[in-house]
This record gives sequence, structure tokens and C-alpha cells, in this order.
Amino acid sequence: MSALWNAGSALLLGILNFFYNLFHSYGIAIILLTVVVRILLHPLSHKQLVSMQKMQKLQPRLKVLQEKFAGDKERLNKETMALYKENNVNPAAGCLPLLVQLPILILLFRVLMDLNLTGYSFLGVHLDKSVYGALGSALGITDPEVGLMAIVNAIGANPGGLSQVGLYLGNVILMAFIGYITWFQQQLTGASNPQMAFMNWFMPLFLVFICLSLPGGVLLYWAVSSLIGVAQQWWVHRRTDIEMQEKPALFKEKPPVKVKGE
Repeated sequence: MSALWNAGSALLLGILNFFYNLFHSYGIAIILLTVVVRILLHPLSHKQLVSMQKMQKLQPRLKVLQEKFAGDKERLNKETMALYKENNVNPAAGCLPLLVQLPILILLFRVLMDLNLTGYSFLGVHLDKSVYGALGSALGITDPEVGLMAIVNAIGANPGGLSQVGLYLGNVILMAFIGYITWFQQQLTGASNPQMAFMNWFMPLFLVFICLSLPGGVLLYWAVSSLIGVAQQWWVHRRTDIEMQEKPALFKEKPPVKVKGE
């Protein structure tokens, strides 16, 4: 298993170096490698997104079924399976593609984390430095393992260092973009679900916090991958809406509430 893992890492690193030798820019190489990986994973991610979107669209109709057959579990299961079959939905279809994709995405993440990008930048993003590290450079911190408290203390001691925006602005903008694109994805997937309201703002903030300590090269990969994912998700969302509108309504009205004694 370790040999297979190392072989996968070597393959991705080889592709990355191929693009670097072609364009002499690690920024472009990371973008192109991310695009290649997303293209290869497209059939799996598309299947996953379609399944998730259809399941979300079926939730109101499933709720009606649960109310109508609350006292008959056997009939409820039968009608639920009929609803899935009618809309060509497999409840398990969203899980398997994700399990296949994860090792590849983790491999790509590992390659970028281990890659020596010292001194390389792309469009103002320092590929070797985290947001903490970039801010630390502006504030005169020499410790490469700089953290939040060190940044706060350095700002208090040397606030003028923040005027050197060229040393950190690109990384900060990229981090903020990842937070925004994550929020936008949450809107696409769960904006109409009250149970998702908490996650709609928590996940973007949580990911921004994680991004503070990630190298710019990893942030660039994450941003490009998320942007492609949003485009794919929007397309699936649009196509699924059209398809689901063509399906006949199972129940147009909620079943009447039964009164005890009737």
C-alpha cells in the first residue's frame, strides 16, 4: 500500500514538474495539474453531485410519504423505493465516488505540501508561505513557525510593518476567496434547508482558519479546485432542476391529518 501511495505521489509530482518545465512557473503548473486531476475525477464527481442534488430535491416528497405512511413502515419503504426508482436515484451513489476521489485529492495535497517552493510566487501569492508566514515577513518575524499570537504581538510592536502589503496581500486575498467560494457552495447545496443554516456560515469561517497556516501553493490548488467544483455544481444544479420538473408529482398536497377516534 505504501508503494502504491508513493507511486501516486511520484506521478503527480512528475506531471507538476512537466508543466513547470513547459511554462517555467509553479503557479501555472499547480493550476494545470489541478485542472487535469479535476478532469480525471469528473465522471465520479458528476455522479456524486447529481445524486446529492436529486436527493435534496426529493426531500419534500419524502416528507409527505413519511407523513402519509407514518404507521406503516413496510408501505413507507415500498413507496420510498418507488420514488427513488421513478427518479433514477440511488441513495448510496453519492458515497462511493467520494471515497474513490479522496485518496487522489489527499495525494495531490501531500505533493504540494512537500514541494519546495521557496522564493516562488504567482500573481502576488507567495507559494512557499502561509498567510501567517507572509504577515510575519512584513512584520519582521524571522521564525518560520509563526502563529496567531506571534502575529498579534508583532502587530502591536510594529504596526507599520502592515504597510508592506506586497508581502502578504496576495495570500490574504486567496484565503478570502476560498472562504467566499466555500460559502457560495454551501448556498448551492443547502440554502433552502434550515438545518444547513449553521453550516452555511460555519464552514467558510472554519476553512479560512485552516487556510491561515497553509502554504500559498496549497491555497492556489484549493482555490482553483473549488472554482471548478462550483462551476460543475452549478451546471448539475441547473440540469437536475430541469429533469426533476419533468417528473410527475407524487403527492400534490399533504395527506390530511387523522383525528383520533375517526
